[in-house]
Amino acid sequence: MEKIVVKVDGMQCGMCEAHVNEAVRAAFPVKKVTSSHAKGETVILTEQDIDDAKLKEVIDKTGYEMGTVTREPYEKKGLFSAFRHEK
Repeated sequence: MEKIVVKVDGMQCGMCEAHVNEAVRAAFPVKKVTSSHAKGETVILTEQDIDDAKLKEVIDKTGYEMGTVTREPYEKKGLFSAFRHEK
């Protein structure tokens, strides 16, 4: 799974966050998407990579402006993951 962090300029409130989240969910097969107007970012968890140009198109259509995009592998942390041992 991949974690994609997108800087989004222009979000001012919870409704702005919801608007961006809905647009991303409608356009891409994501596992989870959350936005924060305070941080000015949207975090997307997905199994499939998302093309930056298509993501920019979707976010720009909402009226907000996409900034930088960072990607990193994402591994879900379970409640007892600290007790698991690598083999």
